[in-house]
Amino acid sequence: MSELSSNPNGTNFSFTEARKLIGDLTKPKPWVYWVDFVTSIVLGHAALHLVFFIPRWYGWTPLAIAGLLISYALTVILYMRALMFIHELVHLPKKGFRGFRIAWNAMAGIFFLVPSFLYYPHVDHHRRKHYGTDHDGEYLPLSHRSPWLIVGFIVQALLIPFLAIARFLIISPICWICPPARRFTHRHMSTMLVDPFYERPDGSPKMMRIVIFQEFLCFAWLVWFFIRGGIMRGEYLDPFWLVGYSVGVGLLILNEIRTLGAHRWSNEGGEMSFEEQLLDSVNYPDPAWLAEIWGPVGTRYHALHHLFPSIPYHNLPEAHRRLMADLPEDSPYRKTVATNLTAELVALWKRAAENQRQRTQHQTAGA
Repeated sequence: MSELSSNPNGTNFSFTEARKLIGDLTKPKPWVYWVDFVTSIVLGHAALHLVFFIPRWYGWTPLAIAGLLISYALTVILYMRALMFIHELVHLPKKGFRGFRIAWNAMAGIFFLVPSFLYYPHVDHHRRKHYGTDHDGEYLPLSHRSPWLIVGFIVQALLIPFLAIARFLIISPICWICPPARRFTHRHMSTMLVDPFYERPDGSPKMMRIVIFQEFLCFAWLVWFFIRGGIMRGEYLDPFWLVGYSVGVGLLILNEIRTLGAHRWSNEGGEMSFEEQLLDSVNYPDPAWLAEIWGPVGTRYHALHHLFPSIPYHNLPEAHRRLMADLPEDSPYRKTVATNLTAELVALWKRAAENQRQRTQHQTAGA
């Protein structure tokens, strides 16, 4: 990465200067990770049980419905925070956090059918030559596509839970029985992504052993989930399945909205400079309490994270404060700060609509 990266506006960003300001903030604190994650997942489980039991205890009175809605919101918020630690797993040092990785998968990843292997390709999103290209599975040029693609990106949340169940309950055993199916499954059905046409590179033997092991755990969990909920209870439709589906959809919608606000999605597929990538990403420092709800575990500082992926999430607020206080007034880093998520989503919609209007005019003129 070069010390100075030029942007189209003629300003320069000094990576070395920025690094000097935050060089002491790169060491993660294990106890923070453990306390934050365990508290979030345990309280999330408690809130989920309230969602299930409040109607049984108090019926459908107005007060009970209000309690149900509050419990549902808390369930989604707490589970979202616990699940977003999957992002940290990719960037944490390999040594010293093995126990945390195992605990995260055991308490969250397997439970929600998002084992950590699904997120391994996230590192490509941080490679300068890959960002925003076909090699980046977490990018779509949404500013240059129909604005209705943004709607579709959110609405797909209704379908994804069924695809996840099919992936681990049906497709995984097929890969075990029929090894030739493994290659296609690994490339096209084994990644948390934004671009549905992304093709994941083949994995090493060590990685594939991890993939198969985590697949098996997800498969075993699903078998128990359906046997315990349906066959053993003699029910065709366990009410808890509906609760689980509604929470899953809520989590997906919240995460997709967060994802839409993480970038400005201005690249059309070519390689971008480091500074262009920085300006294509967004920070939401304020209001901290609200941004932390929809962008937990440091994800509200997405531009800063792209600038310094090694900074642990608990140090990002301090790193941002230092950069904003000491970088020059014309530093492009300041342009990464957004006032709020709603404004960025509206701006994304307007950019997409305007670009679509211009394409239509050009096509009409050409015809």
